[in-house]
Amino acid sequence: MILVDGSGYIFRAFHALPPMTNPAGVPVNAVFGFTQMLAQFLTRHAASHIAVVFDAQKNNFRSQIYPEYKANRPEPLPELSAQFPLIRVATDALNIPRVESEGWEADDLIAAYATAYAAQGGQVTIVSSDKDMMQLVEDGRIRMLDPIKQKPITSVEVMEKFGVLPDKVVEVQALAGDSTDNVPGVPGIGLKTAAQLITEYGDVEGLLANIDKIKQPKRRQALEENAEKARISRQLVQLSRDAPLPCPVEDLATRAPEPGKLAAFLKEHGFRSIQHRLGLDADGTTPVSRPAGPAPAPVALTLATDATPFGPYETITTADALRAFADAARAAGVMALDTETNSLDALRADLVGVCMAVAPGRAAYVPLRHEGADMLSPKPEQIPFEEAVAILRPLLTDPTVLKVLHNAKYDLEVLQRPENGGMDVTPVDDTMLMSYSLDAGRHGQGMDELSRRHLLHQPITFDEVTGTGKGRKPFAQIELGMATAYAAEDADVTLRLWHILKPRLRTDKALALYEQVERRMIAVLRDMEIAGIKVDGGMLKQTGAEFAERMATLEKEIHELAGRPFSVGSPKQLGDILFGEMGLRGGRKGKTGAYSTDAATLEELAATTGHPLPRKVLDWRQLSKLNSTYVEGLQAQIAADGRVHTDFSMAIASTGRLSSTEPNLQNIPIRTEEGVRIRRAFIAEPGHLLLAADYSQIELRLLAHVAGVPSLVEAFETGQDIHARTASDIFHIPPDKVDREARRRAKTINFGIIYGMSAFGLASRLGIGAAEARGIIDAYFAQYPGIRDAMERFKEDARTNGYVQTPFGRKLWIPEIASKNQGLRGNAERAAINAPFQGGAAEIIKRAMVRLPGALADAKLSARMLLQVHDELLFEVPEDEVEPTSDLVRRVMEGVATLRVPLGVEVGTGHSWAEAH
Repeated sequence: MILVDGSGYIFRAFHALPPMTNPAGVPVNAVFGFTQMLAQFLTRHAASHIAVVFDAQKNNFRSQIYPEYKANRPEPLPELSAQFPLIRVATDALNIPRVESEGWEADDLIAAYATAYAAQGGQVTIVSSDKDMMQLVEDGRIRMLDPIKQKPITSVEVMEKFGVLPDKVVEVQALAGDSTDNVPGVPGIGLKTAAQLITEYGDVEGLLANIDKIKQPKRRQALEENAEKARISRQLVQLSRDAPLPCPVEDLATRAPEPGKLAAFLKEHGFRSIQHRLGLDADGTTPVSRPAGPAPAPVALTLATDATPFGPYETITTADALRAFADAARAAGVMALDTETNSLDALRADLVGVCMAVAPGRAAYVPLRHEGADMLSPKPEQIPFEEAVAILRPLLTDPTVLKVLHNAKYDLEVLQRPENGGMDVTPVDDTMLMSYSLDAGRHGQGMDELSRRHLLHQPITFDEVTGTGKGRKPFAQIELGMATAYAAEDADVTLRLWHILKPRLRTDKALALYEQVERRMIAVLRDMEIAGIKVDGGMLKQTGAEFAERMATLEKEIHELAGRPFSVGSPKQLGDILFGEMGLRGGRKGKTGAYSTDAATLEELAATTGHPLPRKVLDWRQLSKLNSTYVEGLQAQIAADGRVHTDFSMAIASTGRLSSTEPNLQNIPIRTEEGVRIRRAFIAEPGHLLLAADYSQIELRLLAHVAGVPSLVEAFETGQDIHARTASDIFHIPPDKVDREARRRAKTINFGIIYGMSAFGLASRLGIGAAEARGIIDAYFAQYPGIRDAMERFKEDARTNGYVQTPFGRKLWIPEIASKNQGLRGNAERAAINAPFQGGAAEIIKRAMVRLPGALADAKLSARMLLQVHDELLFEVPEDEVEPTSDLVRRVMEGVATLRVPLGVEVGTGHSWAEAH
């Protein structure tokens, strides 16, 4: 018998998924998650009897014993409670018996059915991770199963949790209490102490009868004063194994779902992905499962073809076994691939092992450089490295076998290193980028998160295998059985995700984005990261010395303004100086009692008080950050080839933009003197120049395109100064009379509009009153009504669909748009306005990046693309090829998209990055 704790599934589904509604507008995220998890569970487990058990109501017999029981639990959110009836309908649609009874909690009903069925000689699995049900565990008769981790909970796990065996759990809980359910327990006694006392005295009554033997005075007093609470607590936590059964055990016999009924339910609520996964077509004629056999013979409730468990997996330690697995991969035509290494830096990582999967559940790990657990341990059996590579290379480079990876760029760089076999793996699919193309901004794209979300499976974590902190062991020293369980599972999960995500690309209209842009970026970025960019270490040191000298001068000036020395880098000391000793207004204390001195606070102080100290501190902080990040940090990251190799993250930003890390080369200030000094250290190799190609005002061009503003379109078409044209339009100034101040204001509002800037924000930027700023914004929208319409349309799209779209159709999810928190909702609305422009700009430059390498090769030009920084691309070009390369780069970048306005690209060259601007 399988007994499913319905509440556990409901709340996990509701909190794991973003808000969603069915075609009728009813909230269904919990219904969707519940249905998906339950259906997935049934693909893996067989039983002769099954039931989903629900709580009928909050009040039950425990409330009569102790009125405060669960009194501190808030009522379910309205958007969740509205889904409870539909969740019961979903259970019926899956044709699973459901059980609930007035006056009894689901835990009691589970206890009663488990006890009754076990008494008949049956075996029971309780699908729940609720600690309260651990008292029911009886090895060989009743076990629990964690529904997410898919791991059994036996007496061993109960002992680890409570320090006692299951038959003593109630006694320990009675002493320790439970704040979640408002079970009082005995104050000052936790689980560990409770377990010690119960082990010594047997049970609560035995302990209370021997209070005088307790040596610790405070503990003895607590027990004396709370003896009755301990007895009451025991009644509250004790599950009622003799609760009346709402229906006979035989009525819980398994029965196959009715395909038509289930398909109709899924179709009615728009659950297309579940419908597809269960193999149901639109009218439900596709069979869902084979007929259930007569109870009590176990029946597999198979709702999909993939009912394969995760593991056990194969460890490949012989050449013959590796050849056989390679043959299986060729026969399948598709294989999942993953690497295990000794470093997160792909360009320095040594290959420790390779894992592969050719079908769900059929995965293997190939150890290549494993060592003994310590100096005295022998190396485990494994194929000699060169022999293994000789077998793997033909498979990994075979154009007829698709290799599926998660975050493929990392593995491709690892395998391309000569030390790791120098293998150029092709062709590839990337499940991370598939998910990113479908759900950017909706959730993270890590493999474990996607596994929990789509497969309802919690993979083994790296920390579980290697340990953490100082006790972490290198993966090369992990025992092969454990290494295989972890590594091969990754390949298995990746392949299963591919089976789910690949069809969605077409149905969710993301196939072109993935195939034409995201997937092609893998090889482009791999080559850019391998190329790196040359850095003059000597110049960096000189710059660092100058920064240090300027910081010392600033520090001296700050101390003079403050009237005494203090640590400029200490926010607390600075807050005490500004708001305590100097008495400046605007101080706000945080939870710690210290004044806030963040950048926004200092900017506001500088603008409102006119005092020079806040601005000096901001300047000092900027220098300090640049010095630590780009002077000292870059020197440490210069590789043996004299170049810095950044890592481009492909699936982080919700807008589709790339991120740069280790080091981050996208945050070097562009217009400050300090930023220019740092960029001078980025240089070209002898005989080469750096070429910078920058899209001009790309987001404003996208604004003109989306909003269709005739005057802005005309300005871009005729090459006018867009900010001067805007100033002329909204301030009603003749074009030849627009001065620098008017242009500055127009530029600020042009870019501010894209980011959803408020009147307060504009007032702060321009140093004017809020009323004047509101007047400027009103004039702007009056002149360009199409822009206001576009902004309102974006916000409405986000509220209705949960996402906005770029001009090219990419969905950008805005999860907080339905938040009850006004601040979060306001941020989401601003994101909804900005995302189409940032996302559109990101897609345009990515389109250029995937076309440029081929275009350069076709033109027989030797330039290498090195960096992408927002709207700019940086190349290293032989000096005698600068002119044709400039022409080609500009032509390709301006031709990747057709808008209502032309794209413009500015090109510059120089011996350093600074000169190229």
